[in-house]
Amino acid sequence: MQICVYIFVQVEKGEPWRIASEISRMQGVKTAHTVTGQYDIIVFAELEGLDALKETVKHIQKIEGVQHTQTAVCIP
Repeated sequence: MQICVYIFVQVEKGEPWRIASEISRMQGVKTAHTVTGQYDIIVFAELEGLDALKETVKHIQKIEGVQHTQTAVCIP
């Protein structure tokens, strides 16, 4: 079952553009925008279930400079 999610990413001080660019190349990611506010990057992804979501979040959290993520699953 395909799910849609938003992943909010906080990064260390510096340039979040590098991290957003890396995230945008991940399978299932449709957009990765740098933004102002509490989070530095907002990611929108369409993934093939919760296992894919778990792997995607793990991959994002392993990127150098990522401090914290928060995930919101879209409710149809």
